[in-house]
Amino acid sequence: MKIIDTANNVVALAAKMARPKVIAAYPITPQTTIVERLAQYVESGELKAEFIRVESEHSAMTSCIAAEATGVRTFTATSSHGLLLMHEMLHWAGLARLPIVMVNVNRAIGPGWSIWSDCNDSMSQRDTGWLQFYCSSNQEVFDTVIQAYKIAEHKDVQLPVMVNYDGFILSHTSMPADIPSQKEIDDFLPAYTPEWKLDVEHPITHGNIIGPEYYMEVRYDMQISQQKAKKVIKNVDDEWNKKFGKSHGNLIETYRCDDADIIIVAMGAIGAEAHASVDGLRKKGEKVGLARLRVFRPFPKEDLQKIAEKAKLIVIDRDISVGIEGAVATEIKASVDGKVCGFIAGLGGRDVTHKDIMRMYNLAKENKDGWYSVEVR
Repeated sequence: MKIIDTANNVVALAAKMARPKVIAAYPITPQTTIVERLAQYVESGELKAEFIRVESEHSAMTSCIAAEATGVRTFTATSSHGLLLMHEMLHWAGLARLPIVMVNVNRAIGPGWSIWSDCNDSMSQRDTGWLQFYCSSNQEVFDTVIQAYKIAEHKDVQLPVMVNYDGFILSHTSMPADIPSQKEIDDFLPAYTPEWKLDVEHPITHGNIIGPEYYMEVRYDMQISQQKAKKVIKNVDDEWNKKFGKSHGNLIETYRCDDADIIIVAMGAIGAEAHASVDGLRKKGEKVGLARLRVFRPFPKEDLQKIAEKAKLIVIDRDISVGIEGAVATEIKASVDGKVCGFIAGLGGRDVTHKDIMRMYNLAKENKDGWYSVEVR
């Protein structure tokens, strides 16, 4: 079935088809229409789930943690300050090894109040243990939400997944998407079988005090699982492609990179826009390619090292680690040899067109980088 709808409605449909048993909901722009649509599904009986209307995002994540610990599939969605309010419980979900799936609609942080896109909300959660995906189309949003459950629940992963996309640019923009049947989704994503759960018939102690003799091993296991997730993500994307004929590039989607001397690295909506920039620059004889970073955690270090072997990288961050530079550029510079130029662009929803990306490319050739449209133009 082909539909034309907003990313938020597509997410709600994907979440419904994943058959979660518990949904925790608290409204925040631009995410609200996701949980509103899910509420309609539950009210109409199309989705058999407990719909919990909580008093804050902190409680939304706490509800998901408690429910997931009893062995059921859960879902929630948030944005911006809502995600920041969850911060304590994001760590808890990761350390408890609960495969919760959450959508975060990227939105800038205040003050002053902004409802438009940038990635500082999710980037500031990158050390919580959650896997992080960044989507660039409504089709990818649907596919990734379904895939996220399969990845998170894999025995080698057992970690929560955050699916991110740009507020309003995708959340409220209608695009076409192919939707498999419920039977096809059920075949791809069977019912959840937890690795552990709280069960009064088989009591265990979980989350109690842990001494120095064990704590490092708990953290180490998280690190190992993040590394194993790279293979799981690739396998799940390959399986999805085999069944439904769509791949989003596993960890990184590459475009016209084979003979490129310079490769643009970007995520989310800027990554989608950069396809047109590459085509435009190619018409002018430039040997340029695109590496769209689909997964930020686990960080695809090995894939980036291969990409950087033969090409200079231009990294465009829609975030800023204040006091240094964009978070993506920092991590890439720490991971690869060779020249890396970094631009900060699009904060607070400032438009980044394909022409802007082409301009950044030309600035990088002049060995310039930095805050695009503020200090370099």
